[in-house]
Amino acid sequence: MEKKAFVTRELIENIAQIYPTPFHIYDERGIRENARALKEAFSWNKGYREYFAVKAAPNPFLMEILKECGCGSDCSSYTELMLSGAVGMKGEEIMFSSNDTPAEEFVLAEKLGATINLDDITHIDFLEKTLGYLPETLSCRFNPGGYFAMGTDIMDNPGDAKYGFTREQMFEGFRILKAKGVKHFGIHAFLASNTVTNEYYPTLARQLFELAVELHRDTGVHVAFVNLSGGIGIPYRPDQEPNDIRVIGEGVRQAYEEILAPAGMGDVAVYTELGRFMTGPYGHLVTKVIHQKHTHKEYVGVDACAVNLMRPAMYGAYHHITVLGKEGQACDHKYDVVGSLCENNDKFAIDRMLPEVEIGDYIAIHDTGAHGFSMGYNYNGKLRSAELLLREDGSVEMIRRAETPRDYFATFDGFEVYNRLFPKES
Repeated sequence: MEKKAFVTRELIENIAQIYPTPFHIYDERGIRENARALKEAFSWNKGYREYFAVKAAPNPFLMEILKECGCGSDCSSYTELMLSGAVGMKGEEIMFSSNDTPAEEFVLAEKLGATINLDDITHIDFLEKTLGYLPETLSCRFNPGGYFAMGTDIMDNPGDAKYGFTREQMFEGFRILKAKGVKHFGIHAFLASNTVTNEYYPTLARQLFELAVELHRDTGVHVAFVNLSGGIGIPYRPDQEPNDIRVIGEGVRQAYEEILAPAGMGDVAVYTELGRFMTGPYGHLVTKVIHQKHTHKEYVGVDACAVNLMRPAMYGAYHHITVLGKEGQACDHKYDVVGSLCENNDKFAIDRMLPEVEIGDYIAIHDTGAHGFSMGYNYNGKLRSAELLLREDGSVEMIRRAETPRDYFATFDGFEVYNRLFPKES
């Protein structure tokens, strides 16, 4: 698959006159088209809803776009709940899936009317003591343990994950919740991350649908929804074929008709909690080449660094790179593309074949629309960049300003450093 940037050098040169690099920029058209395709793929299920994983891109402008497309929000923290409330999400539009959860987060989730997804059987008692009661609808996160495999391919290792109820705890937990007055139940699971295969969701769905039937028969509870969570990935590498969401949706439908419908459970809603799939391909980190270094290797130094995109440094993750304006040139030069952190892993690419790069070139780093800006930090005193939105009409809007030194020092309450650096105007 050829990976093309959704911005041109000419556009970026014009943008950079107003908003200096580095910055993250998002493609509104791509996000909307993708959200529509997802909704169509699961339109066969009357209760279907996508809960966008806020952790992937916690920006209210992006969340409002997805809300307009019919998406809810999947939250995992107090501030994500606050943000969801601020963009008008409420009630069943919010899914709260957390772990090791502080009491105040459960309180806010209940205040917003969110559907709470419990991560552990001990959280039943904790939630009841926190709220003084249990909501009528609750979900439980399932972890089957062992390895999650499709055929002979091992996809991930749920048994090593800190999340979820065991199979035995699911049955015990549902009985306890039913006895305490809970009326509607959900089942949730996340068993593999960033899968680039159309078989993941259908395989997971079969496991969860079968579990739903067993839980219904054994405990008599009403299973209101099955939440397939996330895990549908994106093709970071050019040689990967993207997932076909319509094929995935059809695979889940077949499992639904074969397992749930014959059990008299044709009213079960199917939910998803996608983040990376929803926004990942529709974001670029745009950065400018400011140095070149010729030592034991050829280095391209850019004005972004790992604080703007930490996935390559943290995971060794591949992100495709386009040298804007040189898309048609041969990739016959080998470079390490690096930032300025005092860490040797601050590299966006290692031994990457690119066209000849010159100081002043603009580089688009692909697939940063999820877990890009959101994983940013301030190590070395670096400041997080702006976020921009390329609107459908071609205009560009700043949806988060870049941090300034004032932001960096603002939390030093009770210490004079802030006032010394930024004396109040008389």
